[in-house]
Amino acid sequence: MDHLIFAILGALVAAALVWARTRFAGFLAQRPEDYAESAPRFDIRRHLNGPLVCDGVIYGPTGRVASRFTGEFDVSWDGNTGEMRERFDYDSGAVQHRAWHLTLGNDGRIRARAEDVVGDGEGVQSGSAVRLKYRLRLPEASGGHVLDTTDWMYLTPAGTIVNRSQFRKYGIKVAELVATMRRKDAA
Repeated sequence: MDHLIFAILGALVAAALVWARTRFAGFLAQRPEDYAESAPRFDIRRHLNGPLVCDGVIYGPTGRVASRFTGEFDVSWDGNTGEMRERFDYDSGAVQHRAWHLTLGNDGRIRARAEDVVGDGEGVQSGSAVRLKYRLRLPEASGGHVLDTTDWMYLTPAGTIVNRSQFRKYGIKVAELVATMRRKDAA
């Protein structure tokens, strides 16, 4: 009986440690305030504007590369309202299109909408970073699941944007994406 109690306590302690690491030391522990004083300052109207190219990988739940892709974006702004049209070409031969409709508030907050996003995505610019959170509905061919998504975009001194995203279902990470975005004329 004592072994069972120790096993249960050990499992609870292990679960608490995993939760604490994720909450206080992992990807999700980042806050926009962490980057408030960092430079160069990320202005989505300036840095996500015009033709952009993208290269990236998607890691599956085991941490291995599940897919590689290239992308082309065309982004235009009218004041604080923008549209970002994306085309992704995957190593599998699949092609995906998405159109984001972005609204930037005077306080740096971002509202983002897309056809495969459930509700509105919410984000914020802070120093050299942008965080965006949204619920992404996968295509039916991929199961049609809705994943909680957190995107972090970091502006490098040379103007390249490094994007890191995590996708979660029931709080469990099921995929991660790492990509770079840069102006097409700089490619």
